[in-house]
Amino acid sequence: MSPDLEAIVAEARSAFAVVSDPAALEQVKARFLGKSGVIPHLLKGLGGLAPEERRESGARINAAKSEVELLLAARREAIAEETMQSRLREESLDMTLPGRGRGRGSVHPVMLTWRRVESIFRSVGFDVADGPEIETDWHNFTALNNPLDHPARSMQDTFYVDVEDEQGLPLLLRTHTSPMQVRYARGHTPPIKVIAPGRTYRVDSDATHSPMFHQVEGLWIGENVSFADLKGVYTDFLHRFFETDRLEVRFRPSYFPFTEPSAEIDMKFSSGPLAGRWLEISGSGQVHPAVVRNFGLDAERHIGFAFGSGLERLTMLRYGVQDLRLFFEGDLRFLRQFA
Repeated sequence: MSPDLEAIVAEARSAFAVVSDPAALEQVKARFLGKSGVIPHLLKGLGGLAPEERRESGARINAAKSEVELLLAARREAIAEETMQSRLREESLDMTLPGRGRGRGSVHPVMLTWRRVESIFRSVGFDVADGPEIETDWHNFTALNNPLDHPARSMQDTFYVDVEDEQGLPLLLRTHTSPMQVRYARGHTPPIKVIAPGRTYRVDSDATHSPMFHQVEGLWIGENVSFADLKGVYTDFLHRFFETDRLEVRFRPSYFPFTEPSAEIDMKFSSGPLAGRWLEISGSGQVHPAVVRNFGLDAERHIGFAFGSGLERLTMLRYGVQDLRLFFEGDLRFLRQFA
C-alpha cells in the first residue's frame, strides 16, 4: 500500500475515533467515502492510467477503501453501544423501590346520585326502566299530549337526526326521559310504579344547564293514586336523598302538557349554606287523561302521577357545586373530591 493510502486510512481512523454522535460520524464518512470524498476521487483518476498500472493501483485503492469501511462500521457499532450503556445508566431501575401501581378511579358524582336515586325508589317498590336515547316524535312529544302545533315544543327545541319515523317526522335525541312512561306503560299492566333515569338532550348551555344532562322520570299509575301520594312519595324521597328532615317542600302550581293539575316542586333547607332559599327541584303532576289513553289504559279507571327531576341539579345541591359544567370537564382535581 502506497504511503498516501496509508496516510488516508490513518487519517480516517483518527477522525472516526473522536466522533461520538451518529450524525457527525456520517459527515466524517462523506470526507473519505462520499461522492466527492478522497477515495472516490482516487478511483476516478484511474481512467488515465495504463491498463497494467490501473489494475495495480485500483487494487490498492480498493483495499484502502475496504479498510476505511471496516473502521467506519466498527465506530458505528461502538457509538451505538456507548449510547445504549448511557441510557441504561440514566434509566436504571432501583428494584428495591416499591411499585407505583395504577391510580384508582372512582364513580362520577352524577352517577353516585343516579345510584342513590335508584336505591331509594327501589326500596319503596318502584321498578327501574331504560330505553332509547334516539326517539320518535310520537313518543317524545305527541303521546305526551304535546302535538306538532303545541307552543310548549319551543321550550324543548332539540337535536334532530336525519332519519324519519313511520309518520315521516325526523327522529330526535330525547328531550326528557318521559317517553319511557309511554314505552313502559304500554308493555305492563297497572299498577305501574317505575322510574326511568337516563341521558337527555336540549339546545341549552350555561352554568346551570348543559346540552346533555341526566334526568329521572317517575310514574305511578293505578286505580286510586292521588296527588297526595305524589306529595308523600316525593317528600320522603327528598328527606332520604339529602339525609335530613330539616327541609321544607312545597308544590307550586304550574303547567305541563302531560299533567293536569301540574306543580313545580320546591324545597328549602332550614340550615347550612342554602338555608332560607326556595329552590326548584322537579316538575310533577297528575298524569293527563289524554296521556293515560296513549298508555293504552282506560282514563276513567286509571289515574296516577308523574315527576321529572334533573340528576345534575340534585347532585349540585347535595355536594354544594355551583357550576354544572364542572361535571363534564374531566378535571381530576374536581372529581377526586368525590372518590
